[in-house]
Amino acid sequence: MSSQSMHTTAFILSLIGGIIIVAGSALAAFLSAFGLPYGTYYGMGPGMMSRFGFGYGYSSGWMIGFSVAALVCGILVVISAIMLNARPTEHIAWGIIVLIFSIVSFIGMGGYFIGAILGIAGGAIALSYRAPTQT
Repeated sequence: MSSQSMHTTAFILSLIGGIIIVAGSALAAFLSAFGLPYGTYYGMGPGMMSRFGFGYGYSSGWMIGFSVAALVCGILVVISAIMLNARPTEHIAWGIIVLIFSIVSFIGMGGYFIGAILGIAGGAIALSYRAPTQT
């Protein structure tokens, strides 16, 4: 695989992963705050998990916090992917940032795990290719 195609692959995977993380985290934060019964996370009802603090809205603050943290991580992954495309000679720095924030986004489910996995793959590819030399 050529260096240019690996650069494009890393950019596309990182960008799509970041967008999925942002969309999934925004949706999870919205549903935790407004959409779910009793403010619980992803439909866990008060009878099922009430002994563990998941009943009657006790955990909605935690889940909103986790979702907002993942949302910030997703935004940073998108910005890093754009910078990876804009400055291909700095691919190692941007690849590390994409990789770290994709892993950290697992705290809020990482865009239903698909976004985080795509971001990790994009960051790994960004770390593995050789950038074109400037003349």
